[in-house]
Amino acid sequence: MTNKQLTFAFFGNTYQLRKSTSLACALDYLRSRNERIIFDRKFRDFLSRDQLLDLSGVEVFDGDKFEADYAVSIGGDGTFLKTAVRIGRKNIPVVGINMGRLGFLADVLPDEVETALAAIINGDYTIERHTAIEIQTHGEDFDGCHYALNDIAVLKRDNASMISIHTCVDGSFLVTYQADGLVVCTPTGSTAYSLSNGGPIIVPQTSTFCLTPVAPHSLNVRPVVISDSSNVELQVESRSHNFLVAVDGRSYTMHEGTKVSIQKAPFSTMIVKPNGRKYFTSLREKMMWGVDKR
Repeated sequence: MTNKQLTFAFFGNTYQLRKSTSLACALDYLRSRNERIIFDRKFRDFLSRDQLLDLSGVEVFDGDKFEADYAVSIGGDGTFLKTAVRIGRKNIPVVGINMGRLGFLADVLPDEVETALAAIINGDYTIERHTAIEIQTHGEDFDGCHYALNDIAVLKRDNASMISIHTCVDGSFLVTYQADGLVVCTPTGSTAYSLSNGGPIIVPQTSTFCLTPVAPHSLNVRPVVISDSSNVELQVESRSHNFLVAVDGRSYTMHEGTKVSIQKAPFSTMIVKPNGRKYFTSLREKMMWGVDKR
């Protein structure tokens, strides 16, 4: 526990209408502790306008112009992913308060907010470092966010035919995937899009990436786990002469002939686990293992 005033930076989306009670609880607790509270401007404006929340005494920031001891993500896993990218290299621990559904990353429940914040202030928590992933393109500029915590995927567009994805790992040809797409995921993202396409569950801190094809033409093509020190190079052929790149679900159109390189990002994301909450506990609960007693 420290007597130093702590700064908590709050992030959230601007379309969920049921977050105000838990957020008010968090603000009241931090105010009672005389901690410093700062808000992403768009999130603050949404709460003031649509939620009529009392945000007196909070400061605001824009873009990446902030420093904090902790970041608080208010929403689901999608909000958490966006928060992690906003933090980037700042090395700020993130705690996720789950206002969404499943909540692998944002795993603090609304009625646990005050308990979780008290644990953080008292130092009763653990930090998990999660590898992030980075995209670079050659032949065409990529105007989206270059970093992801879960996955980066190349995908066919809309109702186009399957695409051909020529794949090399560290300069060595692996295979040409004939598929609807290919997901390159971190261990964190192994329970997201990759899992829904038959990929394995990979425990964080295992220093690996997974290449998971989306609806491959051949049933012999299976997910491949590689070292996270590897560089993955992809070149896409498509009848429509373009394809999509999805970075943590944010999609961008690219043109055929563009080479996509994917590698480990130069930073990791620090995730706060109050009260020593363990990964396997979350995994067991979210996957509902052991619920069926037949």
